[in-house]
Amino acid sequence: MKVGVSTATFFLKELTEDCFPLIRKCGGDCCEVFLTTFSEYEEDFAKLLKERLGGLEVYSIHSLNTTFEPQLFNPASRTRADMEKIFRKVLRAGQILGAKVYTFHGQSRLKKTHNFDPVAVGKRMFELGEIAKEYGITLSLESVHWAVFNTPAFFAECKKYCPNCGAVLDIKQAWQSGYDWREYLDAMGDRLTNVHLSDHKGENICMVGDGEFPFEELIARLNDMGYQGPLLIEQYAKDYDDYSQVEKSVKYLKNIIGGIKNAN
Repeated sequence: MKVGVSTATFFLKELTEDCFPLIRKCGGDCCEVFLTTFSEYEEDFAKLLKERLGGLEVYSIHSLNTTFEPQLFNPASRTRADMEKIFRKVLRAGQILGAKVYTFHGQSRLKKTHNFDPVAVGKRMFELGEIAKEYGITLSLESVHWAVFNTPAFFAECKKYCPNCGAVLDIKQAWQSGYDWREYLDAMGDRLTNVHLSDHKGENICMVGDGEFPFEELIARLNDMGYQGPLLIEQYAKDYDDYSQVEKSVKYLKNIIGGIKNAN
């Protein structure tokens, strides 16, 4: 199992195109590229990123999703068509970078009283998943406490209608949703394509390995599930002061993976 780092970990500290040497220096085997604004969806920018990878594998891509992803589900066909153009730009950028997965949030839960129909969402996800397949990418819905997939039960129902789509487990978001991460894994099953990691201590987010999360149990569970994707560290810039702390987190995860492998 590979250990990688999302470029989002360096957001507000480094430009997207300058993140790859840092990830390699921190020991990351791969990365998720977080495209932070519309200009970063353009082909020329994706080609610049590819030139700067230095051999680093791009496993997945992530967009500034709130700017357009919710409107991919808009009932107005003209609005959906415009958003699909942006969606395809992100997919094309991912294709250029060799990404296998698109980490997708979809709709936002702006009102607590708003209930999304998992059947309707699943059917639209299927349509979007077919578009993603044109670019060799699996569209994968992420567990996000403020977005459409905010409970394990939602995806358990939704996935029946989008067999071409995967799921992304975000540990931080699972904790913030109030549901146990194990419940999310049960709902995702073999649809799991990506895992985002951070840690927490009490009510505060902290660097992987500095908190209370049982990473040994998670990694053992992922092995038992036959999970083939990486573990991607996705932290906020405020979670650390020095890049050596990111490197420490990478080493921490690799040591656990090595220990489990040797035990078997």
